[in-house]
Amino acid sequence: MHKFTNHLFFKRMLVLMLLTIFLFFVIFIKLFCVQIVSGKKLQTRAISQWTRDLSLSGLRGDILDRNGQVLAQSQTSYNVYVRPVMVKEPESIALLLAETLSLNYEKTLKKVLSKGVSETLIKQQVPYELAQVLLQSGLDGIYLSETSLRYYPYDNLLSNVLGYTTIDNVGQSGLEAYYNNYLTGIDGSSYTESTLTGLELSNKTTSFVEGKKGTNITLTIDLSMQQILQSVCERAFLEQKAKSVQAVVMDATNGEILAMATSPSLNLNDLPRNDVNLLLEKSRNGIVCDVYEPGSTFKIFTTAAALEEKVTTLDERFYDPGFRIVDGQKIKCWKTTGHGSETLVEGFANSCNSVFMDLGLRLGTQKLYSYLKKFGIGRKTGIDFLGESAGIMMNEKSVKNVDLARISFGQAIAITPLQMISCVSGVLNGELFKPRLIKAVSNDDFSKEFQSESLGRVVSSQTSKDILYMMEQVVSKSDGLYSFVPGYRIGGKTGTAQKYENGTIAKGKYISSFVGCFPVEKPKFTLLFCVNEPGAGSYYGSLVAAPYAKQIFSGIFSYLGIEPTNLSEDLKKKNQTVVMPNVVGFSLMDAAATLKAIKLNYEIDGESAYIVWQSIPPGEMLFEGEIVLLKLE
Repeated sequence: MHKFTNHLFFKRMLVLMLLTIFLFFVIFIKLFCVQIVSGKKLQTRAISQWTRDLSLSGLRGDILDRNGQVLAQSQTSYNVYVRPVMVKEPESIALLLAETLSLNYEKTLKKVLSKGVSETLIKQQVPYELAQVLLQSGLDGIYLSETSLRYYPYDNLLSNVLGYTTIDNVGQSGLEAYYNNYLTGIDGSSYTESTLTGLELSNKTTSFVEGKKGTNITLTIDLSMQQILQSVCERAFLEQKAKSVQAVVMDATNGEILAMATSPSLNLNDLPRNDVNLLLEKSRNGIVCDVYEPGSTFKIFTTAAALEEKVTTLDERFYDPGFRIVDGQKIKCWKTTGHGSETLVEGFANSCNSVFMDLGLRLGTQKLYSYLKKFGIGRKTGIDFLGESAGIMMNEKSVKNVDLARISFGQAIAITPLQMISCVSGVLNGELFKPRLIKAVSNDDFSKEFQSESLGRVVSSQTSKDILYMMEQVVSKSDGLYSFVPGYRIGGKTGTAQKYENGTIAKGKYISSFVGCFPVEKPKFTLLFCVNEPGAGSYYGSLVAAPYAKQIFSGIFSYLGIEPTNLSEDLKKKNQTVVMPNVVGFSLMDAAATLKAIKLNYEIDGESAYIVWQSIPPGEMLFEGEIVLLKLE
C-alpha cells in the first residue's frame, strides 16, 4: 500500500513538473514572439498610440535652365491642423482660422468641435506669414505641419513644358510629371508624446526626423532664349488674332531643345484647379502632342529624298502651268496661273506644288516612305515628355498616285511641330538626333550628365548642302524686312496649310509656318514658328510667320553677341526703297510685271484674273524684296 502511494505521488509530481515545464515553454515562446519576432512591429504600434506625429515634407527638387537659373522651386509652407481635445476656446479658434485663412466659419467650427478624432486638417499649404499669425495667437489646439508649395519664378514662362504638381506636390503634367521620381523628396516627421485621445502629456518630449530634398534637374532650355521666344509668340498671338502660336528653337547639332513656347499660356502660380477642362486645355503642350498638316515646309523632305536618290538635280528645269493631273484628278499649284519654266532651285523658292508632285511620283511610294521613316516622320521622336503623338501617315499599301502627289508637297499627312523641327535638323546636318529637354540631374549624393543620342545618318553631306543652299535662296528671294536679318546668312522655308474639320477642308482656317536655320554654312540653330488660324487678314506663311521668325533670330543674335558678317552689303540693299503702286483692277499678269519691275515680291489669294485688293496701300515706301499680298476676285 505504501509503495503504491509513493508511486502515485511521484507520478503526480511528474505530471505537475511536465505541466510546469510546458507552461514556462509556452510563456517563453510567447515572449520570444513578442520581443523578437514581433518586437519592432509592436513597438511601432505602441509609439503610434502614445505619440502624435506630423509630417515634415521633404522639399521637391528644383528645375533649372542650362545656365543654372531656377525655373521651378519649392517654398516652405504649412498644413494647419486642430486637435479638438486640446481646444479650450473653440469659437475663438474657429473665428481666427476662418478670418486668417479665408474659410467658412460654421464649417471650421464644426471641425474644431469634432471630438471623435484626434486631429483634423483645416487647410493645406498656408504661407509662412499666415502660419505665424496662428502661432502667435496663443490659443491651444492649433498645430502646424511643415510642407512645401511649388513656385514658378516666371509665372507663365515655359508653362506648357514645366507642367505643374497636385496640391500634395506630386507631378501632374509636363516635366513635373515625367521626372516626378527624381524631383520627389523624402518626407520627415515630428513626434510628440500624448494620450490615446491626443492629449499631450505634461512632461512630453518631441523628436524630429528631418526630410530630404528631391533631386534637381537641369534642362537644355536657355532662359534668355525662352524669354525671346515667348515674347514674340505673345506678340504674334495678339497681332495676328490667332487661335494659338507655337515656336521651338533646337540645337541642330545634338537635338537639345533650347526654347519651346506656346501662346496663350498658363500662369503656373495661379492655376484654375476648379475648372478641369480649362486647366487641361491651357496646359496641353501641342508642340509635342498635337498634329498638323505641314504644307510647304514638308517640301524639304521630298527634295532631300529626290536629291539623295539622284532623280533630279539643282539645275533641272520643270514647267508649271498651275496644276498637274494625277489619276484623273486636277491638283492645283497655289499659284493657279502657274510659274512657267523654272529650275529645281527656283521651284523650291517659288514653293511650286507641281515640281514636288513630279519628284514624289518619280520616287514612288515605297522609296519616299522609306526616306520619311528614316527622317523620323510617322513615329514618336522619343522626347522626354508625356503624351507625345506619332503623327498620321496613310498606310503605305493604301497610297495611290494621287495621294502620293499630295503627300509630296505636304498635304494628306500630319506631323507634330516637334517632329518637323527634329526632322529638319536631321536633314540639314545629315544626322538625326533624339530631341531632349533634360541635360543633367544632381543632389547632395550624386550627379549625372545626359548625353545626346544619335539616331543615325539620314542624308549625305552633299544633299544637306544642296538643301541649305536652296533654303538660303528662299530667304534671299524675299530679302525684305519680312524674312531676312541684315548681315546674317539664314536659310528658311515658309508653309501655308489648310486645316481640316470632320474630314473636310475648314473654310478660312490655316496654319502659317516658317522653318529656318543659322548659320547656313553649318546650322547650329533651327527654328520653327507656327501661327494657328491667323485672323488678321493674311494667312500666307511668308506674311504671317516669317516676320516673327526674323524677330526671334535678331533677338538670339543680340543675346549671344553674334556679329553680322556682310552687313554693309545688306544695308545697301535695304536702303533701296520703292513706292508701292496701285495695282487694283490690274490683271494678274500686269500686276506681277509691275511689281517685278520695281523688285517687289508678291503672294496671291484667289483664282480670277483681276486684282481686287492689295495688302500695302498705294504710295507707301517699301524696301526692295518685300512681299505684297494680292487678292483676286
